[in-house]
Amino acid sequence: MADTPAPAGTPTPAGGGTAAADGRRAPWRRPRVLVGAASVLVLGLAGALLLGGGGWPAGLTVDLSAPLDDANQWVLDNRDTHPLFLYFLLHLSNTAVDAVNAVYGVLAAMGWPGVLTAGVLLAWRAAGFDRRGARVACVAFGAFALCGLLGMWDATLLTLALMVVAVAVAALLGALIGLAAGLSDRVDRALRPVLDTMQVLPAFAYLLPFVLVFGTGTPAALFCTVIYAAPPMARLTALGLRSADPGVLEAAVSLGANGRQRLWTARLPLARRRMLLGLNQTIMMALSMVVIAALVGAGGLGEEVYSALSTVDVGKALAAGIPIVLIAVWLDRTTAAAGDRLGATVPRRGLLHGRSAWALAAGGTLAATLAGLAFGTTWPRGWTYDISTPVNRAQDWIVDHLSTGVPLVGGTQVWSDAFTVGLLNPLRDGLQWLPWWALLLVVAVLARLVGTWLSALTATAALAATGVLGVWTKSLDTLSQVVAALAVTLVVGVLTGVACARLRWVERWLRPVLDTLQTMPQFVYLIPVVALFGVSRAAAITAAVVYALPAVVRITAQGVREVDPAALEAARSMGASTRQQLFQVQLPLARPALKLAVNQGVVLVLAVVVVGGLVGGGALGYDVVKGLSRGEMGTGVTAGLAIVCLGLVLDRITQPTARGPRP
Repeated sequence: MADTPAPAGTPTPAGGGTAAADGRRAPWRRPRVLVGAASVLVLGLAGALLLGGGGWPAGLTVDLSAPLDDANQWVLDNRDTHPLFLYFLLHLSNTAVDAVNAVYGVLAAMGWPGVLTAGVLLAWRAAGFDRRGARVACVAFGAFALCGLLGMWDATLLTLALMVVAVAVAALLGALIGLAAGLSDRVDRALRPVLDTMQVLPAFAYLLPFVLVFGTGTPAALFCTVIYAAPPMARLTALGLRSADPGVLEAAVSLGANGRQRLWTARLPLARRRMLLGLNQTIMMALSMVVIAALVGAGGLGEEVYSALSTVDVGKALAAGIPIVLIAVWLDRTTAAAGDRLGATVPRRGLLHGRSAWALAAGGTLAATLAGLAFGTTWPRGWTYDISTPVNRAQDWIVDHLSTGVPLVGGTQVWSDAFTVGLLNPLRDGLQWLPWWALLLVVAVLARLVGTWLSALTATAALAATGVLGVWTKSLDTLSQVVAALAVTLVVGVLTGVACARLRWVERWLRPVLDTLQTMPQFVYLIPVVALFGVSRAAAITAAVVYALPAVVRITAQGVREVDPAALEAARSMGASTRQQLFQVQLPLARPALKLAVNQGVVLVLAVVVVGGLVGGGALGYDVVKGLSRGEMGTGVTAGLAIVCLGLVLDRITQPTARGPRP
């Protein structure tokens, strides 16, 4: 996957002195913090006298479960008779099923030789028929070969069929939206808050409305994947169009080109690299969502992982999880290599370049397909190897030898229990002990200190909505898990990011690890943590930490590395030690990047903590899983709405909002 986009430019203090600049900002910051603290104290005392303590009042709750269950039953009763379904939604559903079945039929007809050859030649051609392209082609060959060797060939084809249709529709939809936003300031302003909100929503939240309308199956999985994966394409298309070189556009105008000609001959060609990066992000998000959509009957590799996790069969889950990672790596390397080639060199001519290269790749695929028809299209049964038995034996050995009794370190179960008892339980109990009004007050003050009054109002209303929905206690349980996971993520991620920025050898060693972790879908993180920690909240939090770490490490490293060299040189000339340079120059100047790292860490941690409901996370995540798997839409949708509200709360208190100019 492409590296995390660079944060906004780090501000350089006037005059080159960091401490002085920070001191100049302190006079207006310090009174604002003191006023906020005094306000919290006064309002807290008033609330204690007027409202008392306790959890969310029962009289302020609204039960949505019954109306949602009634709505779900109405959909089930009228799906075959109501005009809305007969003349619109049913056509959408049938089109989705037909499209996925058609692509799956083509892949199955090509047989394993045709599909494997097509994947290899596509990767090779996209990266260029050269030495680097050969390496990408080897990655593709290894990915497809291992999918077959692990006995997951048919499930892989179904996942690929869903991916092809979902990515095609999401990329087209995102490109059209990005085109409108890139050409119109009004559309861009209108879409920005919508895309911001979609970014903070966990993947689970997208499943519920589509399941309510379309039921479980391919249509719900496909449509929610399209909606989930389209925003990156829209954002980067709009960014590419808006960042086109003004000189090129001015030259096009001077040559008499009209608006449409400037778009096709100048702006879109200049935006190709960003659009391809958007396609890369859309592909990775679609793969992640297609796997999660197994909860609603999408089938494929995700269903294999889900069914294995539900029975705590780590071996079977790993056998399906490895192909998911391999497909992600293949797609990521292919699109990234294609993006690097755009505009890098002057286009070359010859048999291995241009259209003739595509014709050569198509011819090789056709030849392999014909060979598969002659020798067999299904993956040979004798070429498979079942890893579930040795993996489960390894898990049993881990449980017997590493969970407890390890000298000095204790073991994984000891760590899990210590983390749960020492941090997680006190944090959850403390949040649930606080009066409801006190939590609303704390959220309002934090959001106001970080952003604007609108941010504070939004965050407070979102947290209050979880109480109105009747899931206040479960929401605080989920919030405690997010806060605990975020604390661990930031400590480990910031320290690792600083090490990567200051020590090149650390970055070189960690880069392939971070690249691999960034390509893995959320579901896959659950497999190793279950093997190590069992089914528990600690397992869910560990998966969330590992999932969020790459983004935090990369953003921190980039922010520290891009600090103005003049400021560092000035600090060295004044005799500052390495420690003083880090804490008094680099980290203060990298504050915008650190704030972005916190915000991205919150979003990513929340996404996996919710998915962690599958492995003992409980709280809102479990309610969503229960609602999806048992058809209890009232429970599932209510929990999903609460998750969305928590996402908004956490986003508003961690994402600084621009204020007007200060006098």
